[in-house]
Amino acid sequence: MAQVLLVEDDPAIRTALMRGLTERGHAVDSAAAGMPGLQAAVANAPDIVVLDLGLPDVDGTVVLRMLRGASRVPVIVATARDDEQEIVAVLDAGADDYLVKPFGAAQLDARIRAVLRRGDTVRGGDETVLVGGLRVDPRGRRAALDGRELDLTPREFDLLHHLAARAGEVVSKRELLTEVWQLPYGGADKTVDVHLSWLRRKLGETAQEPRYLHSVRGVGVRVSAPDA
Repeated sequence: MAQVLLVEDDPAIRTALMRGLTERGHAVDSAAAGMPGLQAAVANAPDIVVLDLGLPDVDGTVVLRMLRGASRVPVIVATARDDEQEIVAVLDAGADDYLVKPFGAAQLDARIRAVLRRGDTVRGGDETVLVGGLRVDPRGRRAALDGRELDLTPREFDLLHHLAARAGEVVSKRELLTEVWQLPYGGADKTVDVHLSWLRRKLGETAQEPRYLHSVRGVGVRVSAPDA
C-alpha cells in the first residue's frame, strides 16, 4: 500500500481514480488545484504524487518544478498532452514517469508500483561512488571532482550517478533513457547527447578530449578514471 496524493481538477476523473486506487489497497488524498496540491505534498509527505498538468490555477509543470525545490517525492505526471518534446521537458524537470490520458486506475496502479520499486532499488544503492578524483554521494545528492563540488541539475546528477555506479562498463543510450529518464521509447537519443555535453562541460572535458566520460561509437558511454 502506498500513500498517494492525486492532484487532478476534473472531479469525475479524480473520483474514479481515487476509488480505483483505494480498491487496490492505496491510501489516497487529493487536491483539485496546483497550489493546494503542492502544499499537501510538502506538508503530508506522501509516498508518491500523481500530478495533472492542466490545472486551473497554475500549470502542473510549474508545480512540479516548485515541488522539486522542496522534495524528492516520486511524481507521475498525468497529462492529455502527448507531444514528445513536452514529455521530455517534463521528465527533465523531475517527473519520474508520465501517463497520457485517458487511462484507468489499473494502469496507474501498475505505474505507481513500478516507480516505487525503482525508488527502492535506488535507495538500496546509496553508497558513495569513487572513480578517480570523482566522488558521487547519492544520499546527499552531491558530486565533487578533485575536491571541488559540481553544480549539477537533478537530471545531470542522476545521469552521472548511474554511469559512475557502472564505472568501466559501456552503458547504452537505451539503458540511460529507460533508467535515468524512464523514457522507454525511441527518438529521444538527442536528449542523452545534450545532457552528456552539459555534464562534460562541468567536468572540464570535451567529447574530443575526454577524461571521465568516454563515448563508444554505436554502443554507448563509459565512465572511467583518467589513468584507467
